[in-house]
Amino acid sequence: MNVLEIRNIQKSFGSKKVLDGVSFSVPENCVFGFVGRNGAGKTTTMRAVLGLLKIDGGEIDVCGERVRYGSTLQSGCIGYLPDVPEFYGYMNATEYLKLCGEITGIDSRTLKSRCSELLELVGLDKEKHRIKGYSRGMKQRLGIAQALINRPKLLICDEPTSALDPVGRMDILDIIKAAKEQTSVVFSTHILSDVERVCSMVAFLEGGKAAFSGSIEEVHALKRDTALELTLAKSEDIPSVTAAFPDSTITEGRILFSKASDKDCSELMAFLSARNIAIMRLERHDAD
Repeated sequence: MNVLEIRNIQKSFGSKKVLDGVSFSVPENCVFGFVGRNGAGKTTTMRAVLGLLKIDGGEIDVCGERVRYGSTLQSGCIGYLPDVPEFYGYMNATEYLKLCGEITGIDSRTLKSRCSELLELVGLDKEKHRIKGYSRGMKQRLGIAQALINRPKLLICDEPTSALDPVGRMDILDIIKAAKEQTSVVFSTHILSDVERVCSMVAFLEGGKAAFSGSIEEVHALKRDTALELTLAKSEDIPSVTAAFPDSTITEGRILFSKASDKDCSELMAFLSARNIAIMRLERHDAD
């Protein structure tokens, strides 16, 4: 089952079309990367999913229910971490989580164990200081704990690693990866390496559309360059091959193709077969 379904959503602000038919889906217990440049419409999409923004067209379903602007129907199954979370600075982490749990109606016995569980998850279980003294990274970690307090089916994180140092980024990414045991996570980012570290699925937002949506393995396959090394049985056949394929080079009697797609490989095989050019050795591997 998909916990989130987005179908052809559209949104304009004045004459500027920010979302122009965005579609993708997020399965259960998945870390889903939502990638795009700053200003690409990632936050706009997330606000629409949360029911905080009225879309001009399309449909959004969360946990099988239609999202409608201003409705709180899905609020119980969505957790949200904004890019800059705000807290009551005079509280410590435990006090703040208890307050959030009480607001959502969690009973006191369950709440105590839930707070302990979440603070351990985000690495704040030993922290007793007031939140006003927390670093940016510590606040992001507390924000994730807050968003998970009521066991949501979907956790939405808006640029959770932005403005963090490398160590802080890795901490947040590790927490997000661990959180998928409890929920599905959608996090927006413009940092592709973060997505590759923790995501199993990804969508790329470009020009108001989801230019690509699929598994991280499919992304790797799309961006992978393949190199070919071809050794012919007769060296006198080399000039005709290199003339037909000008991007090739010759090294120590071998013909090298630094970048070759499946189509390029098929064309090469057809060329050799049509001219009865014998192959001694052909190797294909990922390009550098």
